[in-house]
Amino acid sequence: MKLHYRTIGEGEPLFILHGLFGSSDNWQTLGKRFAEKYKVYLVDQRNHGHSPQSDIFGYHEMAEDFHELIQDLGLTKINLLGHSMGGKTAIQFAKDHEEFIDKLIIADISHKRYPVHHDQILDGLNAIDLEKVKTRSGADENLSTYISEIGVRQFLLKNLYWVESGKLGWRINLPILTAKIADIVGGIDVDKISRPTLFIRGGRSNYILESDYENIHNTFTNSLIYTIEESGHWVHAEAADEFYTTVMDFLAKD
Repeated sequence: MKLHYRTIGEGEPLFILHGLFGSSDNWQTLGKRFAEKYKVYLVDQRNHGHSPQSDIFGYHEMAEDFHELIQDLGLTKINLLGHSMGGKTAIQFAKDHEEFIDKLIIADISHKRYPVHHDQILDGLNAIDLEKVKTRSGADENLSTYISEIGVRQFLLKNLYWVESGKLGWRINLPILTAKIADIVGGIDVDKISRPTLFIRGGRSNYILESDYENIHNTFTNSLIYTIEESGHWVHAEAADEFYTTVMDFLAKD
């Protein structure tokens, strides 16, 4: 599958993979900062953003989409950053094609299986009837019944776009994300990855626990774990300056 992507800056390649319900748009602000030193590639994964949609959806497929993109660009060594679902895609890619990786950064996710925990979000999104809802404010009003946090609703509703005047549509493939959610939170069976890897976790997030450290270090044999204490799961948005500095320091190391 040919993924949609955009580039900013010049230098060594740094690819960024967004999380579930996200898109490359979510990373534009940080991408511009990284682009002061790197050529940044902001990628839409399948069933998200401007990339094609498919009923086939899993980490193997997403990693192969990304592999196809790397090959199309003629690149042999890249730096790769992935958040949440994008982090798992990055892990799958490193497992299957480790030779392409220079440095790997995984934001607030690990390779383990997680319980399904997106029910409220999916119920809220599926409850928005776009045959009846004709405005973004109307969609927000519908979604507020399920999700009280304004910031979360704003993030999710970025996936709406105008198909034509008066008709809204989803950029995400909502039916497939709903059907495949157990696969999205599923684990990735990894033996060993030796490339330099940085895990950045939110101190107020439960995606990477201290009890996970041993397994992470045993699997990613050249890894560091850094905690941004006053942040939750969206570490790159909630603590952008510290996240930026942490990533740049890691990339600069020999």
